[in-house]
Amino acid sequence: MSTVKSIFSFPNPVNEVAARMVAGMVVALSLAIIFTDQSWLTVVLVYGFLARVATGPTLSPMGQLATRVLSPRSGIAPRTVPGPPKRFAQAVGLLFSGTALILFYAVESTLAAEGVLAVLVVFASLEAFLGFCAGCYVFNHLMRWGLIPQSVCEECLIGSQPAAG
Repeated sequence: MSTVKSIFSFPNPVNEVAARMVAGMVVALSLAIIFTDQSWLTVVLVYGFLARVATGPTLSPMGQLATRVLSPRSGIAPRTVPGPPKRFAQAVGLLFSGTALILFYAVESTLAAEGVLAVLVVFASLEAFLGFCAGCYVFNHLMRWGLIPQSVCEECLIGSQPAAG
């Protein structure tokens, strides 16, 4: 049971460099869906967000590529940030990509689906290229307003401490 629990856990803290690389891959995949009319790739996008919400990078091909290959070879020093806001941001991405999938296949509205993906591209681009995580920004406001439980706030504080060693 501990193996399952270890798989279905989200890291805290998170390597910001790897997170930004994943965001860049989300931008690339979303643009590929929009410009190639390959709506089936939205399933891949949704799976990636679902995997990252459930397990962090563990079951996410993009997460694995970013954490095991790209980030270590980038020459950029890892920068740790709290995990809970990043998980919230991934959940928002899941909401957007899931909405696009529904619009493509249940509603059959390609234009609306591509519009939702375009919004996702904007916010993933902010993360990838400017380091601004809109989901994290919203999460922090929800914490201030008391809508996020205190226990999660404490996790953020613990996760923001430098790693020992």
